[in-house]
Amino acid sequence: MKTLLTIEHLETLLHTGSAPVRAVDGLTLKILPGETFALLGESGCGKSMTALSIMRLLPDVGEIVAGQIRINGIDLLQLPETEMRKIRGKRISMIFQEPMLSLNPVLTIAEQIEEALKQHLNLPHQAMQARIQELLQQVGIPDAPRRMHEYPFQFSGGMKQRAMIAMALAGEPELLIADEPTTALDVTIQAQVLDLMRQLQQRNHMAILLITHDLGVVSEMAQRIAVMYAGEIVELATRDDFFNHPAHPYSQQLFASLPGKQKRDQALTVIQGNVPSLAQQFTGCRFVDRCTQAMELCRQSIPQWYSVTDEHQVRCHLFSKDSVNDTPVAKNSTRHAVNTVQPVPATTAPILLQVTDLKVYFPIHEGLFKRVVGHVKAVDGVSLTITAGKTLALVGESGCGKTTIGKSILQLIKPTAGSVRFKERELIALERSQLRQIRSQFQIIFQDPYSSLNPRMRIIEILQEGMNALNVDRIHPVGSSSLPSTDSREKEIDTLLQRVGLPADVKWRFPHEFSGGQRQRIAIARALAVNPELLICDEPTSALDVSVQAQILNLLKSLQTNLGLAFLFITHNIAVVEYLADEVAVMYLGRIVERGNINEVMDSPKHPYTQALLSSVPQIKSNLDQHIIPLKGDLPSPAAPPRGCHFHPRCPYAMPICREVYPSASTFSATHTAHCFLYPQEQSSESYEH
Repeated sequence: MKTLLTIEHLETLLHTGSAPVRAVDGLTLKILPGETFALLGESGCGKSMTALSIMRLLPDVGEIVAGQIRINGIDLLQLPETEMRKIRGKRISMIFQEPMLSLNPVLTIAEQIEEALKQHLNLPHQAMQARIQELLQQVGIPDAPRRMHEYPFQFSGGMKQRAMIAMALAGEPELLIADEPTTALDVTIQAQVLDLMRQLQQRNHMAILLITHDLGVVSEMAQRIAVMYAGEIVELATRDDFFNHPAHPYSQQLFASLPGKQKRDQALTVIQGNVPSLAQQFTGCRFVDRCTQAMELCRQSIPQWYSVTDEHQVRCHLFSKDSVNDTPVAKNSTRHAVNTVQPVPATTAPILLQVTDLKVYFPIHEGLFKRVVGHVKAVDGVSLTITAGKTLALVGESGCGKTTIGKSILQLIKPTAGSVRFKERELIALERSQLRQIRSQFQIIFQDPYSSLNPRMRIIEILQEGMNALNVDRIHPVGSSSLPSTDSREKEIDTLLQRVGLPADVKWRFPHEFSGGQRQRIAIARALAVNPELLICDEPTSALDVSVQAQILNLLKSLQTNLGLAFLFITHNIAVVEYLADEVAVMYLGRIVERGNINEVMDSPKHPYTQALLSSVPQIKSNLDQHIIPLKGDLPSPAAPPRGCHFHPRCPYAMPICREVYPSASTFSATHTAHCFLYPQEQSSESYEH
């Protein structure tokens, strides 16, 4: 078959320091018309820089110094900028990773799509408006004639991503480059976006270059896969070959890092070390320092390409004849022991946190006098219980109120009504000074560690700040009430950093000098510095690669086992829930619709929303027989929730009663309940009417 895109020996440099960074170093690949080609790898391996090189949209410090990029035989690197503008959007389009940063906040969605149409199509005004409506309808934007004139901030995350896709499709491109198109999306919205891309690809016979680090998305979408590491491709295979028999040690370790239900009783495999600096000249394999099968040959010689099968190639000395007499160099185990201390048995563990009928309403003000005309019901009658030493996972789509629950439990947001009891003490009734005395017992780990760490403070100052503010004497108090000396406090901080897997000397560095995974470890260390008994973890692994995610999950599990910590784990990553959680609460539009222990909810979901949520999770397998339950539309506004059951506008099983009354709890076991009229109802005070 004729090749659509051909890249040969591409080299892209970034001039950011004393030595140039080889962000893309000798990359070669081919993409066929109509196929989905996945470029897979960790952050910093050069995936996005490859895409920007193809589009010739490199930053000022970037420079392509060698290679060829040809689309249908035309070398893009030889074209002047005026000709390249005719290629962008018409022959090749790109969906950027963060739609909020890529959309212009002062232009309407229609105006932004119109810019692309004007560049490539000579249409009169009426035809232009009709084409914009058609594009938005194609990507599933409801009420397109009205919503096309809205601004990006009026769109949800999933709708912004759809608008980006509409813009990219405006010129009917032959190749669509999708750079992490679903990274920040919930699994339900992710399933919609991926299905949309598949439909558009089949309709237009468009090729897709999918850039991602999500193995589940790759399994669902790609026909061929290239694994990228440290600026170069190390494995090239069809989907079936790759998922059935990954050949490169890096690919194998990526699979081993994935969390899941079958790994609950063991530590996840961790890829030790970090991606090497690309400012150096390599004399051997780039993965050698992190590889568990490395040989002396790997340090001395750069591996060439070897064929596993006709359509499966790998860049690794393990497949070389020269490696027969070479023995692997001993490596430290990539696993870390988790169960070093037996946890407290469930029968004797006391209830640590009890939340009853919690409500958090935010007033809506309008007019000159800022009158209250309504309320955003962010949390609307939530009850939950967390036992000492256990993990409750709170799952649901963005905007359902998960983070608001976490912050209101900590009293960072004042609840409107309800009860929050921590160790039998009512937190809502406490004065600020009283709350300060016990605040060290419950802490939060925020989603974005870079935003939550003060960039002007060194790590030692960040860790000391909480200890000083809450008058914490020691990381492990032993009955002494005297304040520790400076040397003693510094030793305690050294111990704390080592506990989260960081060397003690990093305490003199600033947050910007760390990777994302290291910053998250620092955020965990800051929370642990005040000896908490409850940690609220707000999406702590959502932006991390699978290898870094494995390190954080191992750390959290180890801390829970050894220190007896309880977790409220807020996430939309179902694989993480299966690995870490003891109990699950599924939340939709401010209310919990189903709860139970991990096996009950994951193996036998009862609520239609839970079923749709679990069906939308991408599965890593070679056969695509997964049945996804589609959800119509987007999450309704919590300022105007639907009458009756909040889920009925999107539910495939909705009945007339669902539109009138909120269902009471249906009980399936002592621990498993759901609010749904599909099951026998209990007479309870939990029934809501509007």
